[in-house]
This record gives sequence, structure tokens and C-alpha cells, in this order.
Amino acid sequence: MKCPFCGSAETQVIDSRVSEPGDSIRRRRRCLACQKRFTTYETVELRLPQVVKTHGTRSDFDVARLRNGFQRALHKRPVPTEFVDQAIDRIVGQVLSLGEREIASRQIGEMVMQELYKLDKVGYIRFASVYRSFQDVSDFRDALKEVETPPKRPRR
Repeated sequence: MKCPFCGSAETQVIDSRVSEPGDSIRRRRRCLACQKRFTTYETVELRLPQVVKTHGTRSDFDVARLRNGFQRALHKRPVPTEFVDQAIDRIVGQVLSLGEREIASRQIGEMVMQELYKLDKVGYIRFASVYRSFQDVSDFRDALKEVETPPKRPRR
């Protein structure tokens, strides 16, 4: 760590303390060249990956866009905002846990559909109709059957 006063790279950590929430470390340092003291903070930097669209372009992962997708699918549906926030947090956590620099937009869409399926079946159908580009009534019928049939449990 360079000294902000003289620019020397020779510094010594005098004291380290973890912040109250536990998400950063405060370090008190002393420059060995000029003897002045200063404080630094160490925090974790999480980088969300680039989203690769189906036509090959790339863009930054945008949580606001994710939220907008949920809001459109759940428009006038009785789903508390708290549940939507938790679903978005789970998706962001999944994306971060992949540890990749890029993620396909299709993969994010599938994650959204999984969360909507758990939250609200009507919202799931709304999102699926746009996401999967439903062409006719039979596509809706297939999606409705998917929602109506309970998931099969493995036999013991």
C-alpha cells in the first residue's frame, strides 16, 4: 500500500479491525519513510458477468432489468415485493456462484422461469409466453399442462 502523503510503498499495518457488519476490514497503517499514519479499508468486490445475448452481443448484467422482467410478469398479481426481492437475490447469487465471466441470456431466463414457477403460476405463464415466443394456443395449452401437473416424486 502506497503512502498517500509521500508515495512510499513501505508501510506497516499497526492495527486491523473487522467492521460491525463483518463485510470490511479497517486497517491503521504507518508509513516507514515519513512516519505519518493513515487508514485503509478492505472490502470484497464481486463482479457480475457479462450477459451474452442470443445474437452474440454482450452487455453488463443489469439487476434493474431482471426486476423489470419480474414486475411485468407479476403485474397486478398478489405477490409481495419482498418475495420478488428474495427471488432476484437468489438469481444473482446463482450467477455469482457460477464464477464465470460471461453467462448466456438464455440461462438467466431459465433461472427467472424457475423462480416465477415457485412464486406465481400466472406470472410464470406470462413470462414463458414472451420468453419462449409462443406462436399459438397450443403453446399456451402445453405451458398450462406443465403448471397443472404436479412434479413427479422419485420412488423410494
